Amino acid sequence: MSEHVMPGRIYYTIWIALLCLTVITAAVSFVDLGRFNTVIALVIATVKALLVVLFFMHVKYTSERLTKIVIVSAIFWLFLLLALSMADYGTRHLS
Repeated sequence: MSEHVMPGRIYYTIWIALLCLTVITAAVSFVDLGRFNTVIALVIATVKALLVVLFFMHVKYTSERLTKIVIVSAIFWLFLLLALSMADYGTRHLS
């Protein structure tokens, strides 16, 4: 098994992207988007999780099949979390 060595600038770039996405998440939380606040927060969290898995866990440099499985499973979990969140929101009684 060959080991993939990534340059340090890739790690710093991903780290800065994660910090920017965290700031965006915090900024969006102060904007009233109605029921889309949760959706946007989950989308940003999924993107951050994908960056961590693909680069810090080196899944990007494994087989293409494994990379596709990780991306598809991340999207599946995003839709599952969105469906459960919207089901909870839809059954609340607002008074």
